[in-house]
Amino acid sequence: MTTDGAATDPAVERPPWGALVVLSAGVSLIIIDATIVNVALPTIIDQLHLTLTQAEWVNSTYALVFASLLILFGRLGDALGRKRVFMIGIAVFVGASLLAALAPTGGLLILARVVQGVGGAAVLPSSLSLVNATFRGSARPVAFGVWGATIGGMAALGPLAGGALTEFAGWRWIFLVNLPLGVIIIASARRLVPESSDPAPVRSWDVPGVITLSLSLGLFVFALIEGQTYGWVRPDRAFSVGGWDWPLAGLSPIAFAFAFAAVFVTVFLAIERCAVQPLVDVELFRLRSFSAGNVAALIVALGEFGLVFAIPLFLQSVLGLSPLQSGAVLAVTALGALVAGGAAAWLSRVIGPRAVARWGLGLEAIGLALYAVLVGPDISAWRLVPALFVYGLGVGLATAQLTSVILADIPFERSGQGSGIQSTSRQIGSALGIAILGATLAAGLATHTKARLEASGLAPAQAARISSVVSDSGGTAIPSLSAQLPPPAAEALREAGAAATRRTGLVAAGFVLVGLLATFLLPRQRHEDL
Repeated sequence: MTTDGAATDPAVERPPWGALVVLSAGVSLIIIDATIVNVALPTIIDQLHLTLTQAEWVNSTYALVFASLLILFGRLGDALGRKRVFMIGIAVFVGASLLAALAPTGGLLILARVVQGVGGAAVLPSSLSLVNATFRGSARPVAFGVWGATIGGMAALGPLAGGALTEFAGWRWIFLVNLPLGVIIIASARRLVPESSDPAPVRSWDVPGVITLSLSLGLFVFALIEGQTYGWVRPDRAFSVGGWDWPLAGLSPIAFAFAFAAVFVTVFLAIERCAVQPLVDVELFRLRSFSAGNVAALIVALGEFGLVFAIPLFLQSVLGLSPLQSGAVLAVTALGALVAGGAAAWLSRVIGPRAVARWGLGLEAIGLALYAVLVGPDISAWRLVPALFVYGLGVGLATAQLTSVILADIPFERSGQGSGIQSTSRQIGSALGIAILGATLAAGLATHTKARLEASGLAPAQAARISSVVSDSGGTAIPSLSAQLPPPAAEALREAGAAATRRTGLVAAGFVLVGLLATFLLPRQRHEDL
């Protein structure tokens, strides 16, 4: 085993590019699973009879558990060996994938996604900290470029893979395919990846910090996702869990969840300030590159992952595309990410990673805004391709270089915690993005559907009932309802779906733009000329 103090020096030894391939493959497995489900969701909703809220949980529980445990697993990697934690994470992830593939109900599928999140939380920070600790000099930006392009490309490629597997083999294969891939990655990691750890690891795991952070995140995301269902302040319907009924008739459980999320995050911060070995080393946030970079990463992920959740619902429910066709449309995002990712390392040497990240975020915002403007009930899906390609270019440029900036000033012996915190920021953004943009989509569907159906001549009561069904299904009920309604009402449904998607796209573009503005808080790095 080597420690960070004895990490490979590229001036002496050749960089272990084989290890980078294995680490990137492991990251691909867990990142693609964050988006591969999206194109299959309409089919899963239909076959397992999910509501939009449950569909949001299928994705957001994965991201939420991911976010809650990333820092802890980063610390475990520092202490126990990052390669070891990486391999254990892949094994847990593969086992959970089998459970997800066999799930007979939505509840069991969500539970399997929780376990997948545990495995993913072990893989991501350990892989990044291995890259951070292993590659130096001129090899470092190349390694980060490959690692970041992998994240951007796989996140975008997931819908294509999901569409193909769903259409030709069934949605359960989006999970089953992980089994052989996971075995290959574990076997390759044993041979090719050098071990790395902190020579003076922390042996205290700050259990109170883990619990309070997890509770605060869980309650906050629960409130965002379920607010449309149960009411934000006043209760709209009864809430019960396992036979227990919510006892406060005048107060929604959502308001309670928001309040206690704030309480738990306050307690968490107090614990971290007093703990001898805190889960989060607040001293790292004194580094402006780290603190400002994490803020930018969280906001950007909120816009990126939230919209990827919404796009397939529009393509299949409003435009009538198949899962494979939807995946093919979204694949241009992956193409853009791969093209830009290949140039990102070179550009970072010319103008610096901070400038590359800004250009990338600018392209993302432009692509998302253009997508939102183009969306309409009768548009050809292929007219959306240029906007999605521009968005993909931005993802490829921004992802790796923003990561490089965040970790630029982190000591190598703290790379596990630094990697875990920055990954947590992204995953919190991902969970919040799915929750916020999912709520935006649901609200837009309800509002636009009711208004347009009434304008088409339907009675207000009937319009309200249909709008509730459309909103609860995330729009997947539009095709079946359209077949039962007169042509003007059917067209109104499709117009409502497009209008809700347009609003969601603009909100996503707004978040990415805020993330771009946050990068202006980043300090200039020593080697940057611009």
